[in-house]
Amino acid sequence: MNIDAKTVKELREKTGAGMMDCKKALIEAKGDIDKAIDNLRKAGITKAAKKSTRSAKEGLIYSYIHHGGRLGVLLDIGCETDFVAKTDGFVDLARNVAMQIAATNPIAISRENVPEDVIKHEKEIFTDQAKSSGKPDNVVGKIVEGKMNKFFQDNCLMEQVYIKDSDKKVNDLVTETIATLGENITINRYVRFAIGESE
Repeated sequence: MNIDAKTVKELREKTGAGMMDCKKALIEAKGDIDKAIDNLRKAGITKAAKKSTRSAKEGLIYSYIHHGGRLGVLLDIGCETDFVAKTDGFVDLARNVAMQIAATNPIAISRENVPEDVIKHEKEIFTDQAKSSGKPDNVVGKIVEGKMNKFFQDNCLMEQVYIKDSDKKVNDLVTETIATLGENITINRYVRFAIGESE
């Protein structure tokens, strides 16, 4: 069944669930939004969205060293209680997020964390590209906006396609773990080290 983006967006706004979760719930509900909400509630996804406002002051510093010892990541990942920080589910999430960082080298956790000078620089390049291809001014803005969204999706950790499942974004992975473990989880900061790479 084909579900249009507008219906997925509406369900996301009502539940706070991830895009792929909403799409899946709508397919299962044959496009019925109320049934899709019920499906998400049964799966615990909507609860996860509500938990995102709660404070996550516990957690762990997770270290991931890639085979051969030439690439490593230190990840600060937060949750609400020390108990959850020690669970297999939380540690698995930390490992998967650290592996994502090792593989993709994101420049920021989310688009809100991208430095303003980087955004300005990218916009200038995309604007010049669009203008030099002869596009009219009223189209240039839309092209730049689309390219910036793609830039954020490629370079911001939470918006990246998850390396182990191309149907999910990293944000969906975190949301699913929140639903499973019943606590808010935050990706606070990370550092990626690679031999031969400088700052």
